[in-house]
Amino acid sequence: MRVKDLQENEFQYFYKTYLNTLDEQDDLKSALQNGKESFKGLVHGLTDEQFKYSYGEGKWTVAEVLVHLIDTERVFQYRAFRISRNDKTPLPGFDHNIFVVESNANQRTKEDILKEYLFVRNASINLFDTMLDEHLKRTGTASDIPWSVAALGLVISGHQKHHENILNERYFS
Repeated sequence: MRVKDLQENEFQYFYKTYLNTLDEQDDLKSALQNGKESFKGLVHGLTDEQFKYSYGEGKWTVAEVLVHLIDTERVFQYRAFRISRNDKTPLPGFDHNIFVVESNANQRTKEDILKEYLFVRNASINLFDTMLDEHLKRTGTASDIPWSVAALGLVISGHQKHHENILNERYFS
């Protein structure tokens, strides 16, 4: 499944911002794998000073951004799992700002965050690897928004790329 294969009823317009960071030809599985390599490179390239840096008052540190990516992937992965199993129960939203505050990201090490990310991303890769096309096309509701399983997976990758772009533009420039 690729970005260009998604229909407009498979996600809300707001999430197009994340999908637009991906190439229309990006395949779900390769996008997840490429994101994994990109994240590893990003973390390995960080100095300790950069890791704790925030570009402004009230803005997240790099560590908090990284943990936000992990937390969001977990939520979207769970949504994709439930919908792929044909569960029609509407799924609730989550408050990413509270998640960041409660994450203790600034007390963690780069190595610890990378280790957690790899566990979560490998679980995502495994989950989507086991799905047939019919699973990827299934739709459900999360945060009062219609989603397809494929759109959730692609948004995981696009969300990460979006935040990597922000880090490069606002934190590392």
